[in-house]
Amino acid sequence: MANYRKFTLETGKEILAGRDAITNDSLVSEANPKDILLHTLAPGSPFVNIKEEPTRQELKQAAIFCASKSQEWRDTKKDIVVNWFYKKNTTKNKKDKAGLWHTKHEGKIIVKKSEILNLLSHQPKG
Repeated sequence: MANYRKFTLETGKEILAGRDAITNDSLVSEANPKDILLHTLAPGSPFVNIKEEPTRQELKQAAIFCASKSQEWRDTKKDIVVNWFYKKNTTKNKKDKAGLWHTKHEGKIIVKKSEILNLLSHQPKG
């Protein structure tokens, strides 16, 4: 298993996230067909994997985490749109660069700036 970021949701469920294009590829490749994946609408974020069927609260928390680790957040500090989809709805062509996946989106979650700031204020520094 690759060296993924790990994050524990308030419910105790652990989610995994890629650290770069290579670990994003690995994370998506290793996901089960019914796993839910998240990625920001803009390029430059980790893919986040939630095993099993998440609650709405878990899906929202995973989206906030995904947005907080994105280049879009780093560069703009504004609300971020996160797409979610099932692994079974992802494809990758042989010529696609590392980290690029084609997806059929199931839904969008708008993550507010205040939600990201709240998450970051509760994470340990370092």
